[in-house]
Amino acid sequence: MAKEFIAFLKNYGVIGLAIAVIIGGKANAMVDAVVKELLMPFVGLLLPSGDWRTLAVTVGETKFGVGPVLAALIDFFIVALVVFVFAKKVLKEEVVGKK
Repeated sequence: MAKEFIAFLKNYGVIGLAIAVIIGGKANAMVDAVVKELLMPFVGLLLPSGDWRTLAVTVGETKFGVGPVLAALIDFFIVALVVFVFAKKVLKEEVVGKK
């Protein structure tokens, strides 16, 4: 049974997938830190409101957290751009596309 289990892990690439998940998690932490600590302060300098990540709009008794949503959108687009540029350089392709 142990031999079958090891064969299953090898045949279905489970070990490679586990390694990719671990490395992907660390790469995510690295890109997240670069975006939050290096790039987003520049965005904050361009906006006059100061701490815009906590911006909220109150309508009646309901509070809408506009700042966190905008921050998440900007973070997403910056991370997507960084991943795109990285993939383009690593894969050395003219157009990065689905394979």
